[in-house]
Amino acid sequence: MTTRLRVAPSPTGAMHVGTGRTALFNWLFARHTGGTFIVRIDDTDTARSEKAFEDDILAGLRWLGLDWDEGVGVGGPHGSYRQSDRYGRYEEVAEKLIAEETAYPCFCTPGELETRRAEAEAAGRPPGYDGRCRAIDAVDARHRRNAGERAAVRFKMPRPGTTEFVDLVRGEIRVDHQHVDDFVLLRSDRRPTYHLASTVDDVDYEITHVARGEDLLPSTPRHVQLTLAMGGKEATYAHIPLINGPDGKRLSKRHGAQGVTEYVDAGYLPEALVNYLSLLGWSPSGDASIFPVTESIRLFELTDVQKNPAVFDRAKLDWMNGEYVRALPSDRFNDLAAPYVEQAAGHPLSPEEWSRFEQLSPLIQERAKLLTDIGDQVRFLFVDHDTVVTPETIGIIVSFPEAKPIIENAIERLTSLAEFDHESIETSLRGMLDELGLNARKGLQPLRVAITGSTVSPPLFESMAALGRETVLDRLDAARSRM
Repeated sequence: MTTRLRVAPSPTGAMHVGTGRTALFNWLFARHTGGTFIVRIDDTDTARSEKAFEDDILAGLRWLGLDWDEGVGVGGPHGSYRQSDRYGRYEEVAEKLIAEETAYPCFCTPGELETRRAEAEAAGRPPGYDGRCRAIDAVDARHRRNAGERAAVRFKMPRPGTTEFVDLVRGEIRVDHQHVDDFVLLRSDRRPTYHLASTVDDVDYEITHVARGEDLLPSTPRHVQLTLAMGGKEATYAHIPLINGPDGKRLSKRHGAQGVTEYVDAGYLPEALVNYLSLLGWSPSGDASIFPVTESIRLFELTDVQKNPAVFDRAKLDWMNGEYVRALPSDRFNDLAAPYVEQAAGHPLSPEEWSRFEQLSPLIQERAKLLTDIGDQVRFLFVDHDTVVTPETIGIIVSFPEAKPIIENAIERLTSLAEFDHESIETSLRGMLDELGLNARKGLQPLRVAITGSTVSPPLFESMAALGRETVLDRLDAARSRM
């Protein structure tokens, strides 16, 4: 059997990292088994679906490297793979089920349903649909519909009965149908519900494994019974644990960025986010936490997914991203850094400015966790001394009691250096510290602030060499004159 898996996001918002993790698990299992990975767009919520959200979803999947074999933008034997183009098919199935008396028209109005729901709750009964229209004679129901009376279509849940299936994550599941009401397939305006559209698509697309969030587990008995009523082959289910924040509550905006493309903008690498997401509910054998996606493909099994909710730890993701940044080939790091560097500079870099950056890029790469860290670290390379030596930085400099003699000594020593490279600079300035009886923190911080505009920067001696003698002396002299 060839495995066929799908991810089916709704374009009603940006792609959540939870959806990204679900897509990743489906993709890993499809690639592990040599199967087919499908991307379907579930856009039956026409009021909230937007093309921009669909574009965001597809862009996020591509950025993560989750290529698909069939689906939106790729094609295949099932049309556009958008549910909004399959309304006729859903209505066809619903009418066939009515004809076979496994579904029935429901003439209850929303007001009547709400009244009966409130009465059931007040009496301590389950608030689900009470099955009132199930008893209407099929011929009478057909006449009422033909006369123009509006009706939804409900599935006739087999009673008495149970649905039993083996979930690859949660084991054996058994649900008594007394706890499952007759659910709506088509609304009275002929729009399909999620239950109908998703199940029809899964049957038509011959989906073999449905791996989705555990919040959809209560829907599975409905989908199993609807599949059987259609004469389809029941899929194998795997309900994946939800993702929580560090506080144990479901991941939401209060925990920070949620959308996959937000992580693109925040300076994360796709391979780092894929690695991290793969560990949210699954892990390979051993203690390794950083491994290539090829290793995940080789080892991934849905039966190894954990039952407990996964915890999204932003600090761990940042650490992991830093590991991936440091492992980049230098030319790729420079290519990825370029837009952040130019944004910080405020202009496209000249060849001379780019050479200045390249002198420091190995040191920047060694310290960056996020690509967005890079611009702030190197801005001082491309701005004039008035941008660096400001009233705020002068305030920091004069907080060091020895700042003035330090700067004056540094100017004298740096002016007389035969070679202005970082080794010569370091030798000279450390000699100055020895003469003044100062440690590096007290003796070099005033220089760092005057030269870079910050107490935190790339290594000072290398930064000075990259700036060049003229610029360094210009900034030190500006600081001395304003103290």
